[in-house]
Amino acid sequence: MLRKRAHSSEWSRQSDVTALPILSPAMTSALVLLNPFAGGGRAAKLEDAIRTHVRSDHPGARFVVAGTVADAHAMIEDTPPDARIVLVGGDGTVNRMLPALVRTQRELGIVPLGSGNDVARALGVYGLAWVDALAHALSAPATAMDAGVVTFGEREVPFLACCTCGFDSAVALRALNGPKFLRGLPRYLLATLRELVALRHWQLTVHCEGKPLRAGTTLFASALNTPTFGSGIPAVPHANIRDGLLDVLIAGRFSRAGAMVMLPRLLLGKHLADPRLHSNAFRGIEIHATPNVPIAVDGEYLGESAHLLIDVLPATLRVVARTNDTPAIT
Repeated sequence: MLRKRAHSSEWSRQSDVTALPILSPAMTSALVLLNPFAGGGRAAKLEDAIRTHVRSDHPGARFVVAGTVADAHAMIEDTPPDARIVLVGGDGTVNRMLPALVRTQRELGIVPLGSGNDVARALGVYGLAWVDALAHALSAPATAMDAGVVTFGEREVPFLACCTCGFDSAVALRALNGPKFLRGLPRYLLATLRELVALRHWQLTVHCEGKPLRAGTTLFASALNTPTFGSGIPAVPHANIRDGLLDVLIAGRFSRAGAMVMLPRLLLGKHLADPRLHSNAFRGIEIHATPNVPIAVDGEYLGESAHLLIDVLPATLRVVARTNDTPAIT
């Protein structure tokens, strides 16, 4: 069982609308929860439109904008056991709600209005208009999805997209503090270029299932559940969210020039043939770092540590996905 995390992040406003949904047959109720800070405030601009749409087109669903993360957790836990939770936001929104979702075993639907949206990409709902994404999230069947969990110090933090260690986590921190007018991939690319200026490496020792995997000077070691991270960068294109495994991507020593040359290949998913990169599927890995390595999950910066464990949580969450042969629900 995951230990409960303390959150201090605040969501600005709260509203509550009760009406009637066109839900999947198994659903008797749903909670549509909007993060007004998602997408640099883009979600907040759609609050009135989404509230009105839920009231008129999805009777029975309850629409809320929680004041704090703790309030949102309480709302999830207070919904009926068979209720579906629909999150309006991005990877950060999903990550903040993940402990409550895992703890209560609620089904999850996503309306992707965040900056990252890598979970939505893996579920096939990225790119849908919010009206279609909301209808799909409320009405389509759910399927099992793996998750991951990172343990360091006294913390145990679940994630759905990725856990990054090193360069990628430093980029995540810069992206979180980046200019508000940039969203998505441009925001991450700017953060990447800024981090390249202060390029750092760490001495990492990585064990996979108790056996040595890699050791030495390392730019990053990132564990992914989804094929992409950083707002659509195809880090491990072969990753599968339902195979009971995570995929680690380890980068050795890179100069600034070498990293700049590698970046376009990474954006195209053509990087894995480089001998300085290593990818490996796993159920559990252990990382020792000198000095302490920065850590982030789903684009949310967590801090630094000298020792961490990353494990898969197979089929731990039921999510509403859309495959290429599944038509959008309108």
